[in-house]
Amino acid sequence: MIPEWMKGASTPFSSVLVANRGEIAVRIIKAVQEAGLRAIAVYSNPDKGALHTELADHTIHLPGDSLSENYLNSDAIIQAAKLSGAQAIHPGYGFLSERADFARAVERAGIIWIGPSPEAIETMGDKISARSRMIESGVPVIPGDEIAIPDDSDHLGILASVAARVGYPLLLKASAGGGGKGMRIVREPKMLRTEYEAAAREASAAFGDGTVYVERLLTGARHIEIQILADKLGNCIHLNERDCSLQRRHQKVIEEAPSSVVSEDLRRSMGESAVLAAKSVNYVGAGTVELLLSANGEFYFLEMNTRLQVEHPITEMITGIDLVQKQLEIASGLPIGIRQESIGISGHSIEARIYAEDAKRGFLPSIGKLAVWRPPSGPGIRFDSGVKEGDEVTVNFDPMLAKLIVHAPSRMAAIRRMDLALSSFIALGVTTNIGFLRNALTHPAFTSGSITTDFLDNTPISEFHSEGSEPSVLVAIAAASKRLGVDRSGGGLSQGFTDDHTGHAGDPFQTLSRSFP
Repeated sequence: MIPEWMKGASTPFSSVLVANRGEIAVRIIKAVQEAGLRAIAVYSNPDKGALHTELADHTIHLPGDSLSENYLNSDAIIQAAKLSGAQAIHPGYGFLSERADFARAVERAGIIWIGPSPEAIETMGDKISARSRMIESGVPVIPGDEIAIPDDSDHLGILASVAARVGYPLLLKASAGGGGKGMRIVREPKMLRTEYEAAAREASAAFGDGTVYVERLLTGARHIEIQILADKLGNCIHLNERDCSLQRRHQKVIEEAPSSVVSEDLRRSMGESAVLAAKSVNYVGAGTVELLLSANGEFYFLEMNTRLQVEHPITEMITGIDLVQKQLEIASGLPIGIRQESIGISGHSIEARIYAEDAKRGFLPSIGKLAVWRPPSGPGIRFDSGVKEGDEVTVNFDPMLAKLIVHAPSRMAAIRRMDLALSSFIALGVTTNIGFLRNALTHPAFTSGSITTDFLDNTPISEFHSEGSEPSVLVAIAAASKRLGVDRSGGGLSQGFTDDHTGHAGDPFQTLSRSFP
Protein backbone atom coordinates (compact mmCIF):
# COMPACT_ATOMS: atom_id res chain seq x y z
CA MET A 1 0.00 0.00 0.00
CA ILE A 2 1.34 3.43 -0.94
CA PRO A 3 1.54 5.68 2.15
CA GLU A 4 -0.36 8.97 2.23
CA TRP A 5 2.71 11.17 1.75
CA MET A 6 3.58 9.36 -1.49
CA LYS A 7 0.17 9.48 -3.15
CA GLY A 8 0.38 11.53 -6.31
CA ALA A 9 4.17 11.22 -6.57
CA SER A 10 5.51 10.81 -10.09
CA THR A 11 7.68 7.81 -9.24
CA PRO A 12 6.12 6.08 -6.21
CA PHE A 13 7.83 3.04 -4.69
CA SER A 14 6.73 0.60 -2.03
CA SER A 15 10.02 -1.11 -1.18
CA VAL A 16 13.55 0.14 -0.45
CA LEU A 17 16.79 -1.83 -0.35
CA VAL A 18 19.29 -0.38 2.12
CA ALA A 19 22.74 -0.85 0.61
CA ASN A 20 24.58 -0.59 3.90
CA ARG A 21 25.03 -2.11 7.36
CA GLY A 22 25.42 -1.15 11.01
CA GLU A 23 23.72 1.76 12.70
CA ILE A 24 22.92 3.68 9.52
CA ALA A 25 21.19 0.64 8.01
CA VAL A 26 19.10 0.33 11.19
CA ARG A 27 18.27 4.05 11.05
CA ILE A 28 17.12 3.89 7.43
CA ILE A 29 15.20 0.63 7.84
CA LYS A 30 13.16 2.15 10.68
CA ALA A 31 12.43 5.27 8.62
CA VAL A 32 11.38 3.17 5.62
CA GLN A 33 9.04 1.11 7.76
CA GLU A 34 7.60 4.20 9.46
CA ALA A 35 6.71 5.45 5.96
CA GLY A 36 4.70 2.28 5.41
CA LEU A 37 7.24 0.86 2.98
CA ARG A 38 8.96 -2.52 2.83
CA ALA A 39 12.57 -2.49 4.04
CA ILE A 40 15.10 -4.87 2.49
CA ALA A 41 18.51 -5.48 4.07
CA VAL A 42 21.69 -6.94 2.61
CA TYR A 43 24.33 -8.69 4.67
CA SER A 44 27.68 -10.43 4.32
CA ASN A 45 28.94 -13.47 6.21
CA PRO A 46 30.23 -11.52 9.26
CA ASP A 47 26.85 -9.76 9.51
CA LYS A 48 24.73 -12.88 9.70
CA GLY A 49 22.24 -12.23 12.50
CA ALA A 50 23.20 -8.54 12.74
CA LEU A 51 20.65 -6.09 14.12
CA HIS A 52 19.81 -4.53 10.75
CA THR A 53 18.93 -7.97 9.33
CA GLU A 54 16.65 -8.73 12.27
CA LEU A 55 14.70 -5.50 11.79
CA ALA A 56 14.28 -5.67 8.00
CA ASP A 57 11.21 -7.12 6.29
CA HIS A 58 13.39 -9.12 3.92
CA THR A 59 17.10 -9.94 3.72
CA ILE A 60 19.46 -10.85 0.91
CA HIS A 61 22.84 -12.49 1.53
CA LEU A 62 25.85 -10.99 -0.27
CA PRO A 63 28.47 -13.68 -0.95
CA GLY A 64 32.21 -13.27 -0.66
CA ASP A 65 34.61 -12.61 2.19
CA SER A 66 35.88 -9.15 1.22
CA LEU A 67 34.10 -5.80 1.01
CA SER A 68 34.88 -5.63 -2.69
CA GLU A 69 32.84 -8.80 -3.12
CA ASN A 70 29.79 -7.70 -1.13
CA TYR A 71 29.09 -4.22 0.24
CA LEU A 72 31.31 -2.55 -2.39
CA ASN A 73 30.10 -4.77 -5.22
CA SER A 74 27.61 -2.66 -7.16
CA ASP A 75 26.58 -5.56 -9.37
CA ALA A 76 25.80 -7.72 -6.34
CA ILE A 77 23.77 -4.91 -4.73
CA ILE A 78 21.71 -4.31 -7.86
CA GLN A 79 21.15 -8.05 -8.30
CA ALA A 80 19.97 -8.23 -4.67
CA ALA A 81 17.51 -5.41 -5.39
CA LYS A 82 16.14 -7.25 -8.39
CA LEU A 83 15.84 -10.55 -6.52
CA SER A 84 14.01 -8.90 -3.63
CA GLY A 85 11.73 -6.79 -5.80
CA ALA A 86 13.14 -3.54 -4.39
CA GLN A 87 11.98 -0.51 -6.35
CA ALA A 88 14.44 1.93 -4.76
CA ILE A 89 17.91 1.85 -3.22
CA HIS A 90 19.12 3.98 -0.31
CA PRO A 91 22.94 3.90 -0.01
CA GLY A 92 23.27 5.32 3.52
CA TYR A 93 26.78 6.73 3.97
CA GLY A 94 30.16 5.23 3.24
CA PHE A 95 30.53 2.22 0.94
CA LEU A 96 28.87 3.06 -2.41
CA SER A 97 27.01 6.18 -1.30
CA GLU A 98 29.21 8.63 -3.21
CA ARG A 99 30.04 6.49 -6.23
CA ALA A 100 28.62 8.14 -9.33
CA ASP A 101 29.04 4.95 -11.34
CA PHE A 102 26.90 3.05 -8.83
CA ALA A 103 24.16 5.68 -8.98
CA ARG A 104 24.20 5.44 -12.78
CA ALA A 105 24.03 1.65 -12.66
CA VAL A 106 21.06 1.79 -10.29
CA GLU A 107 19.18 4.15 -12.61
CA ARG A 108 20.05 2.06 -15.68
CA ALA A 109 18.57 -0.95 -13.90
CA GLY A 110 15.26 0.91 -13.62
CA ILE A 111 15.58 1.31 -9.85
CA ILE A 112 14.99 4.64 -8.07
CA TRP A 113 18.16 6.13 -6.63
CA ILE A 114 17.58 7.85 -3.29
CA GLY A 115 20.23 10.50 -3.64
CA PRO A 116 21.58 13.24 -5.91
CA SER A 117 22.29 12.78 -9.60
CA PRO A 118 25.44 10.93 -10.67
CA GLU A 119 26.65 14.19 -12.22
CA ALA A 120 26.35 16.07 -8.90
CA ILE A 121 28.14 13.25 -7.09
CA GLU A 122 30.90 13.29 -9.68
CA THR A 123 31.43 17.06 -9.60
CA MET A 124 31.36 17.42 -5.83
CA GLY A 125 33.21 14.16 -5.22
CA ASP A 126 36.32 15.47 -6.91
CA LYS A 127 37.78 18.23 -4.77
CA ILE A 128 39.45 19.92 -7.70
CA SER A 129 36.30 20.11 -9.84
CA ALA A 130 34.27 21.11 -6.76
CA ARG A 131 36.63 24.00 -6.01
CA SER A 132 36.44 25.17 -9.61
CA ARG A 133 32.65 25.05 -9.58
CA MET A 134 32.52 27.01 -6.32
CA ILE A 135 34.83 29.69 -7.68
CA GLU A 136 32.60 30.00 -10.75
CA SER A 137 29.51 30.26 -8.51
CA GLY A 138 30.95 32.88 -6.17
CA VAL A 139 31.24 30.62 -3.13
CA PRO A 140 34.38 31.48 -1.12
CA VAL A 141 37.08 28.78 -1.21
CA ILE A 142 40.18 28.25 0.91
CA PRO A 143 43.22 30.07 -0.50
CA GLY A 144 45.30 27.56 -2.39
CA ASP A 145 45.93 26.05 -5.77
CA GLU A 146 43.31 23.81 -7.30
CA ILE A 147 45.72 22.54 -9.97
CA ALA A 148 46.05 18.76 -9.80
CA ILE A 149 49.48 17.31 -9.15
CA PRO A 150 49.97 14.91 -12.08
CA ASP A 151 51.56 11.55 -11.38
CA ASP A 152 54.46 11.75 -13.84
CA SER A 153 58.22 12.10 -13.76
CA ASP A 154 58.11 15.82 -12.98
CA HIS A 155 55.35 15.76 -10.37
CA LEU A 156 57.67 16.68 -7.50
CA GLY A 157 58.93 19.73 -9.35
CA ILE A 158 55.38 20.88 -10.08
CA LEU A 159 54.43 20.19 -6.48
CA ALA A 160 57.29 22.33 -5.14
CA SER A 161 56.30 25.18 -7.44
CA VAL A 162 52.65 25.02 -6.38
CA ALA A 163 53.61 24.79 -2.70
CA ALA A 164 55.80 27.88 -3.01
CA ARG A 165 52.87 29.83 -4.47
CA VAL A 166 50.44 28.68 -1.79
CA GLY A 167 52.87 29.12 1.09
CA TYR A 168 53.56 27.17 4.28
CA PRO A 169 52.05 25.65 6.32
CA LEU A 170 49.97 23.87 3.73
CA LEU A 171 47.69 20.90 3.40
CA LEU A 172 47.97 18.09 0.87
CA LYS A 173 44.57 16.54 0.18
CA ALA A 174 43.35 13.61 -1.88
CA SER A 175 41.16 14.92 -4.68
CA ALA A 176 38.85 11.90 -4.72
CA GLY A 177 38.43 11.24 -1.01
CA GLY A 178 37.41 12.39 2.41
CA GLY A 179 37.34 11.32 6.04
CA GLY A 180 40.92 12.45 6.59
CA LYS A 181 42.40 9.83 4.24
CA GLY A 182 45.10 11.04 1.87
CA MET A 183 45.57 14.23 3.88
CA ARG A 184 48.88 15.50 5.21
CA ILE A 185 50.06 18.73 6.85
CA VAL A 186 53.35 20.15 5.56
CA ARG A 187 54.87 22.83 7.75
CA GLU A 188 58.20 23.26 5.95
CA PRO A 189 59.62 22.51 2.47
CA LYS A 190 61.92 19.68 3.58
CA MET A 191 58.87 17.57 4.50
CA LEU A 192 57.07 18.13 1.19
CA ARG A 193 58.28 15.06 -0.69
CA THR A 194 57.77 12.60 2.17
CA GLU A 195 54.28 13.85 3.02
CA TYR A 196 53.22 14.04 -0.62
CA GLU A 197 54.24 10.44 -1.26
CA ALA A 198 52.40 9.33 1.88
CA ALA A 199 49.25 11.25 0.92
CA ALA A 200 49.28 9.96 -2.66
CA ARG A 201 49.88 6.39 -1.51
CA GLU A 202 47.05 6.50 1.02
CA ALA A 203 44.68 8.19 -1.44
CA SER A 204 45.42 5.58 -4.08
CA ALA A 205 44.77 2.74 -1.63
CA ALA A 206 41.56 4.25 -0.24
CA PHE A 207 39.99 5.73 -3.37
CA GLY A 208 41.82 4.23 -6.33
CA ASP A 209 43.07 7.70 -7.26
CA GLY A 210 46.35 9.14 -6.02
CA THR A 211 45.73 12.69 -7.27
CA VAL A 212 46.58 15.25 -4.60
CA TYR A 213 46.09 19.00 -4.55
CA VAL A 214 47.52 21.78 -2.40
CA GLU A 215 45.65 24.04 -0.05
CA ARG A 216 46.73 26.60 2.51
CA LEU A 217 46.44 25.32 6.07
CA LEU A 218 44.10 27.46 8.15
CA THR A 219 45.14 27.26 11.77
CA GLY A 220 42.78 28.05 14.61
CA ALA A 221 39.73 27.34 12.41
CA ARG A 222 36.33 25.86 13.20
CA HIS A 223 34.72 23.11 11.13
CA ILE A 224 31.16 24.20 10.38
CA GLU A 225 28.81 22.34 8.08
CA ILE A 226 25.44 23.30 6.65
CA GLN A 227 22.70 20.73 6.06
CA ILE A 228 20.72 21.29 2.87
CA LEU A 229 17.61 19.77 1.31
CA ALA A 230 16.76 20.12 -2.37
CA ASP A 231 13.91 18.64 -4.39
CA LYS A 232 13.42 17.84 -8.05
CA LEU A 233 11.33 20.99 -8.55
CA GLY A 234 14.24 23.37 -7.97
CA ASN A 235 13.53 24.17 -4.31
CA CYS A 236 16.52 24.24 -1.97
CA ILE A 237 16.77 25.18 1.70
CA HIS A 238 19.33 24.90 4.49
CA LEU A 239 18.70 23.55 7.97
CA ASN A 240 21.25 25.63 9.89
CA GLU A 241 24.70 24.53 10.96
CA ARG A 242 26.54 21.82 12.85
CA ASP A 243 29.86 22.42 14.59
CA CYS A 244 32.25 19.50 14.08
CA SER A 245 35.44 21.13 15.33
CA LEU A 246 36.21 18.46 17.95
CA GLN A 247 38.06 16.03 15.71
CA ARG A 248 41.13 13.85 15.81
CA ARG A 249 43.28 13.47 12.72
CA HIS A 250 40.47 14.98 10.64
CA GLN A 251 37.98 12.42 12.03
CA LYS A 252 35.03 13.91 13.88
CA VAL A 253 34.59 12.87 17.53
CA ILE A 254 31.81 15.02 19.01
CA GLU A 255 29.45 17.22 17.00
CA GLU A 256 26.93 19.80 18.14
CA ALA A 257 24.18 21.98 16.75
CA PRO A 258 23.94 24.88 16.65
CA SER A 259 27.49 26.23 16.84
CA SER A 260 28.31 28.39 19.85
CA VAL A 261 30.27 30.85 17.68
CA VAL A 262 27.90 31.38 14.75
CA SER A 263 25.76 34.52 14.87
CA GLU A 264 22.44 34.95 13.10
CA ASP A 265 24.08 37.02 10.35
CA LEU A 266 26.89 34.51 9.87
CA ARG A 267 24.38 31.63 9.85
CA ARG A 268 22.42 33.37 7.13
CA SER A 269 25.53 33.99 5.02
CA MET A 270 26.79 30.44 5.43
CA GLY A 271 23.35 29.04 4.63
CA GLU A 272 23.02 31.14 1.49
CA SER A 273 26.46 29.98 0.30
CA ALA A 274 25.53 26.36 0.96
CA VAL A 275 22.33 26.69 -1.04
CA LEU A 276 24.28 28.40 -3.83
CA ALA A 277 26.78 25.52 -3.83
CA ALA A 278 23.98 22.94 -4.06
CA LYS A 279 22.19 24.77 -6.85
CA SER A 280 25.41 25.05 -8.85
CA VAL A 281 25.22 21.28 -9.48
CA ASN A 282 21.41 21.00 -9.58
CA TYR A 283 21.53 19.05 -6.35
CA VAL A 284 18.62 16.81 -5.30
CA GLY A 285 18.13 15.24 -1.86
CA ALA A 286 19.91 15.68 1.46
CA GLY A 287 23.49 16.91 1.41
CA THR A 288 26.03 18.75 3.50
CA VAL A 289 28.26 21.67 2.59
CA GLU A 290 31.33 21.69 4.81
CA LEU A 291 33.00 25.01 5.61
CA LEU A 292 36.00 26.22 7.55
CA LEU A 293 35.44 29.27 9.74
CA SER A 294 38.70 31.16 10.22
CA ALA A 295 39.72 32.97 13.37
CA ASN A 296 38.91 36.31 11.74
CA GLY A 297 35.31 35.29 11.04
CA GLU A 298 35.67 34.54 7.32
CA PHE A 299 34.41 31.19 6.03
CA TYR A 300 35.49 29.04 3.12
CA PHE A 301 34.08 26.09 1.18
CA LEU A 302 35.80 22.85 2.16
CA GLU A 303 33.80 20.14 0.37
CA MET A 304 30.29 18.85 -0.18
CA ASN A 305 29.16 15.45 1.05
CA THR A 306 26.58 14.20 -1.42
CA ARG A 307 24.89 11.88 1.06
CA LEU A 308 23.46 11.64 4.54
CA GLN A 309 25.99 12.53 7.26
CA VAL A 310 26.89 10.48 10.32
CA GLU A 311 25.93 13.49 12.45
CA HIS A 312 22.56 14.17 10.82
CA PRO A 313 20.61 13.37 14.07
CA ILE A 314 21.65 16.60 15.79
CA THR A 315 20.11 18.62 12.96
CA GLU A 316 16.94 16.55 13.31
CA MET A 317 16.87 17.23 17.04
CA ILE A 318 17.04 21.03 16.77
CA THR A 319 14.74 21.37 13.74
CA GLY A 320 12.24 18.54 14.25
CA ILE A 321 12.74 17.45 10.61
CA ASP A 322 13.33 13.77 9.82
CA LEU A 323 16.00 13.89 7.11
CA VAL A 324 15.60 10.29 5.99
CA GLN A 325 11.85 10.74 5.57
CA LYS A 326 12.60 13.83 3.50
CA GLN A 327 14.99 11.81 1.35
CA LEU A 328 12.20 9.33 0.66
CA GLU A 329 9.73 12.09 -0.17
CA ILE A 330 12.15 13.89 -2.49
CA ALA A 331 13.08 10.67 -4.29
CA SER A 332 9.38 10.06 -4.90
CA GLY A 333 9.09 13.42 -6.67
CA LEU A 334 7.43 15.40 -3.89
CA PRO A 335 8.43 18.98 -3.00
CA ILE A 336 10.32 19.68 0.20
CA GLY A 337 7.21 21.27 1.65
CA ILE A 338 9.17 23.53 4.01
CA ARG A 339 9.88 27.24 3.62
CA GLN A 340 13.28 28.60 4.59
CA GLU A 341 11.80 31.15 6.99
CA SER A 342 10.04 28.40 8.92
CA ILE A 343 13.30 26.67 9.87
CA GLY A 344 14.05 27.48 13.48
CA ILE A 345 16.39 26.25 16.18
CA SER A 346 15.00 24.50 19.22
CA GLY A 347 17.50 24.01 22.03
CA HIS A 348 20.89 22.38 21.62
CA SER A 349 21.95 18.90 20.53
CA ILE A 350 25.22 16.97 20.87
CA GLU A 351 26.32 13.70 19.29
CA ALA A 352 29.14 11.44 20.51
CA ARG A 353 30.48 8.62 18.37
CA ILE A 354 30.97 5.38 20.31
CA TYR A 355 33.96 3.48 18.95
CA ALA A 356 35.53 0.13 19.79
CA GLU A 357 38.99 1.58 20.28
CA ASP A 358 41.58 2.11 22.98
CA ALA A 359 42.35 5.79 23.51
CA LYS A 360 45.28 4.95 25.79
CA ARG A 361 46.95 2.91 23.04
CA GLY A 362 46.79 5.40 20.23
CA PHE A 363 43.11 4.71 19.52
CA LEU A 364 43.83 1.20 18.27
CA PRO A 365 40.67 -0.68 17.23
CA SER A 366 39.38 -3.21 19.75
CA ILE A 367 37.76 -6.56 19.07
CA GLY A 368 35.78 -9.02 21.18
CA LYS A 369 32.26 -9.89 22.23
CA LEU A 370 29.87 -7.24 23.53
CA ALA A 371 29.31 -9.21 26.71
CA VAL A 372 27.39 -6.41 28.40
CA TRP A 373 25.84 -3.62 26.33
CA ARG A 374 23.70 -1.27 28.40
CA PRO A 375 23.15 2.04 26.58
CA PRO A 376 21.56 4.94 28.44
CA SER A 377 17.98 6.08 28.03
CA GLY A 378 15.77 8.86 29.31
CA PRO A 379 14.35 12.26 28.34
CA GLY A 380 16.27 13.97 25.57
CA ILE A 381 18.43 10.90 24.82
CA ARG A 382 18.54 9.20 21.42
CA PHE A 383 20.66 6.13 20.71
CA ASP A 384 21.44 5.01 17.15
CA SER A 385 23.18 1.64 17.14
CA GLY A 386 23.86 -1.23 14.78
CA VAL A 387 24.94 -3.74 17.43
CA LYS A 388 23.35 -5.61 20.31
CA GLU A 389 24.52 -7.44 23.40
CA GLY A 390 26.33 -10.63 22.50
CA ASP A 391 27.55 -9.43 19.09
CA GLU A 392 31.15 -10.00 18.04
CA VAL A 393 33.13 -6.88 17.20
CA THR A 394 35.64 -7.75 14.49
CA VAL A 395 38.20 -6.02 12.30
CA ASN A 396 36.04 -6.48 9.22
CA PHE A 397 34.36 -3.08 9.49
CA ASP A 398 34.75 0.46 10.80
CA PRO A 399 35.01 0.39 14.62
CA MET A 400 32.08 2.79 15.20
CA LEU A 401 29.49 0.89 17.23
CA ALA A 402 26.85 3.53 17.84
CA LYS A 403 25.97 7.20 18.16
CA LEU A 404 24.69 8.75 21.36
CA ILE A 405 22.65 11.91 20.82
CA VAL A 406 21.18 14.25 23.41
CA HIS A 407 18.93 17.28 23.20
CA ALA A 408 18.37 19.92 25.87
CA PRO A 409 17.17 23.53 26.17
CA SER A 410 20.70 24.99 26.27
CA ARG A 411 24.27 24.05 25.40
CA MET A 412 25.37 23.57 29.00
CA ALA A 413 22.28 21.52 29.73
CA ALA A 414 23.10 19.34 26.71
CA ILE A 415 26.69 18.89 27.90
CA ARG A 416 25.49 17.83 31.34
CA ARG A 417 22.92 15.47 29.82
CA MET A 418 25.53 13.88 27.55
CA ASP A 419 28.01 13.48 30.40
CA LEU A 420 25.36 11.82 32.55
CA ALA A 421 24.31 9.55 29.68
CA LEU A 422 27.90 8.49 29.00
CA SER A 423 28.49 7.88 32.70
CA SER A 424 25.64 5.36 32.78
CA PHE A 425 26.67 3.62 29.55
CA ILE A 426 28.02 0.13 30.34
CA ALA A 427 29.93 -1.69 27.60
CA LEU A 428 31.98 -4.72 28.59
CA GLY A 429 33.92 -7.17 26.46
CA VAL A 430 35.60 -4.64 24.17
CA THR A 431 37.52 -1.46 24.88
CA THR A 432 35.56 1.65 23.98
CA ASN A 433 36.22 5.37 23.84
CA ILE A 434 33.44 6.25 26.29
CA GLY A 435 35.79 7.50 29.00
CA PHE A 436 37.74 9.55 26.49
CA LEU A 437 34.49 11.11 25.25
CA ARG A 438 33.47 12.12 28.78
CA ASN A 439 36.78 13.80 29.44
CA ALA A 440 36.80 15.56 26.07
CA LEU A 441 33.22 16.72 26.57
CA THR A 442 33.96 18.22 30.00
CA HIS A 443 37.34 19.70 29.09
CA PRO A 444 37.35 23.46 29.78
CA ALA A 445 38.18 24.20 26.15
CA PHE A 446 35.05 22.38 24.99
CA THR A 447 32.68 23.66 27.67
CA SER A 448 33.82 27.22 26.96
CA GLY A 449 33.18 26.71 23.24
CA SER A 450 36.71 27.74 22.31
CA ILE A 451 38.00 24.60 20.59
CA THR A 452 39.34 24.58 17.04
CA THR A 453 39.95 21.70 14.64
CA ASP A 454 43.53 21.17 15.85
CA PHE A 455 42.62 21.04 19.55
CA LEU A 456 42.73 17.26 20.08
CA ASP A 457 45.83 16.76 17.96
CA ASN A 458 47.72 19.45 19.90
CA THR A 459 46.59 18.42 23.39
CA PRO A 460 48.40 15.65 25.31
CA ILE A 461 46.25 12.53 25.48
CA SER A 462 46.93 12.38 29.23
CA GLU A 463 44.53 15.30 29.67
CA PHE A 464 41.68 13.00 28.67
CA HIS A 465 42.30 10.28 31.25
CA SER A 466 41.05 10.81 34.78
CA GLU A 467 39.42 8.90 37.59
CA GLY A 468 36.23 10.90 37.17
CA SER A 469 35.20 9.16 33.97
CA GLU A 470 34.61 5.61 35.25
CA PRO A 471 31.11 4.15 34.97
CA SER A 472 29.13 3.15 37.99
CA VAL A 473 31.14 0.16 39.20
CA LEU A 474 28.22 -1.34 41.12
CA VAL A 475 25.95 -1.11 38.09
CA ALA A 476 28.58 -2.71 35.89
CA ILE A 477 29.28 -5.50 38.37
CA ALA A 478 25.57 -6.16 38.73
CA ALA A 479 25.15 -6.34 34.96
CA ALA A 480 28.14 -8.64 34.55
CA SER A 481 27.04 -10.83 37.44
CA LYS A 482 23.59 -11.20 35.93
CA ARG A 483 25.15 -12.36 32.68
CA LEU A 484 27.45 -14.79 34.48
CA GLY A 485 24.78 -16.02 36.88
CA VAL A 486 27.20 -15.86 39.80
CA ASP A 487 27.81 -13.65 42.82
CA ARG A 488 30.42 -11.04 41.95
CA SER A 489 29.93 -8.74 44.92
CA GLY A 490 33.59 -8.64 45.88
CA GLY A 491 34.73 -5.05 46.16
CA GLY A 492 38.18 -5.79 44.73
CA LEU A 493 36.79 -6.10 41.22
CA SER A 494 36.11 -2.38 40.98
CA GLN A 495 39.82 -1.68 40.77
CA GLY A 496 39.91 -3.34 37.37
CA PHE A 497 37.74 -0.69 35.74
CA THR A 498 39.30 1.98 33.57
CA ASP A 499 38.01 5.23 32.20
CA ASP A 500 37.21 3.40 28.95
CA HIS A 501 34.47 1.33 30.59
CA THR A 502 36.07 -2.03 29.90
CA GLY A 503 38.99 -4.21 30.80
CA HIS A 504 42.61 -4.18 29.77
CA ALA A 505 45.38 -6.70 30.31
CA GLY A 506 45.48 -7.68 33.94
CA ASP A 507 41.92 -6.59 34.58
CA PRO A 508 39.68 -9.28 36.13
CA PHE A 509 36.88 -8.39 33.75
CA GLN A 510 39.16 -8.86 30.74
CA THR A 511 39.26 -12.60 31.43
CA LEU A 512 35.64 -12.84 32.51
CA SER A 513 34.34 -11.09 29.40
CA ARG A 514 35.71 -13.81 27.14
CA SER A 515 33.54 -16.41 28.81
CA PHE A 516 30.29 -14.49 28.63
CA PRO A 517 27.63 -16.39 26.67
